[in-house]
Amino acid sequence: MSERKGHRVSLVLGSGGARGLAHIGIIRWLEEAGYRIDSIAGASMGALIGGIYAAGRLDSYRDWVCALRSTDVLRFLDLSFSVGGLFKGERIIDTLREMVGNHCIEDLPLAFSAVATDIDRQREVWITKGPLFDAIRASIAVPTIFTPHEYLGMTLVDGGLLNPVPIAPTFKDFTDLTIAVNLNGALLPAPRPGKTVAAQVNETGEKDLRSRIQQFLDTISDPGPAPHDRDLGMFELVSRSFDIMQNAIAAMKLATYAPDIVVEVPREACAPYEFYRARELIELGYRLAADKIPRLE
Repeated sequence: MSERKGHRVSLVLGSGGARGLAHIGIIRWLEEAGYRIDSIAGASMGALIGGIYAAGRLDSYRDWVCALRSTDVLRFLDLSFSVGGLFKGERIIDTLREMVGNHCIEDLPLAFSAVATDIDRQREVWITKGPLFDAIRASIAVPTIFTPHEYLGMTLVDGGLLNPVPIAPTFKDFTDLTIAVNLNGALLPAPRPGKTVAAQVNETGEKDLRSRIQQFLDTISDPGPAPHDRDLGMFELVSRSFDIMQNAIAAMKLATYAPDIVVEVPREACAPYEFYRARELIELGYRLAADKIPRLE
């Protein structure tokens, strides 16, 4: 790419479960529009997508995740039988490592920071060196869902716990533009009436699968209904609580460390575990980027 004024980007990729698949579409649009991504900082799913992109294997990951069927979501969940979390997370990390290969962050062709949370010292940690998948595993360790990751003498959990839109790690960058992707954006407007039959059938199927996945998660994590049991299962309650917390922190971070451009992905775009909707979410990210970011001449 020829040198063009304003084309070098520091990209901040936020946390938000399966909504993070929208990052792939945003990256694709940036490349097509003539931007060069020189630096990435990511939390949770943002660290996963950003790290795989930095390693040059995002196309392989995109093809893989787009091929996932709805039933494959459960296949990659390895029970931990530990009080630290429902799942070990090693099965998915091993699958990704096999796909992407072993990389050290300092050897990547662009600057990369994965944000995690040190649960003992109650502070965020920026991982900028060492094995790439240690950084990713630490950053995606959603409390109660995945067990914490022990790394460099620290007990690390999801970076979105303290910094769901990690803009600060990019302050040292010598780039032209900082673009942040917030996966906790405002709600979409209410759908217009008159849905097609196909849309209604698809919606019904997704609701049924969502119910089955939640029932599975609640069954393995909950000893049984307590008196006056609420309609919300444990997994749904944890997920919503985490979203509420991230919404508030993201708003504060974006106000304090205002980037040049913010792409907002609506927080109800999908449930945290709906990775089987990859194609839809990637296209959503592409459209949102096209609407928000100017194309370079």
